[in-house]
Amino acid sequence: MTLRDRALAQRIYLLLGILFVTSLVVSNLIFKKFFYFYPIETPVFGVKLFEISVGILPYPITFLITDLISEIYGKRKANEVVVGGVIASFFAMGIIYIAASVPATNWSPVTDGVFATVFGSTGVAFKILIAAIDTPFLYLGVFLFRKRFKLGVNEEIKIG
Repeated sequence: MTLRDRALAQRIYLLLGILFVTSLVVSNLIFKKFFYFYPIETPVFGVKLFEISVGILPYPITFLITDLISEIYGKRKANEVVVGGVIASFFAMGIIYIAASVPATNWSPVTDGVFATVFGSTGVAFKILIAAIDTPFLYLGVFLFRKRFKLGVNEEIKIG
């Protein structure tokens, strides 16, 4: 690989990482707004189908990007991007927490109540908590698979 190609590959990796982190953080920030998509307008048991959070719009991008990075740059680089996204989510959650803790001025167009409605008890906390709970099980599974198949760190099972 030429030096020029290596630099291009590095810039593309950086761009993909930025897009991943942005998609992840934004999906966690906008999740409280819901919209409807009715390919079928018939309610099921009185419930309208396909009323979902707008957070679902950028979230699939995260899967596309991690799959792309994993296939081209390797799992280690994909994991680095995911860890960066988790750190960015924690950082955003901290900023939101601090912003919520200071009182709004009486002339602020966004009151404390509106801010709490939009950003209070964000999904960033419910998703990170679940990730924190399931991460040990993920690594336990990885450990068991690596042990069973005698795989080294970053070594993968080649099938097909």
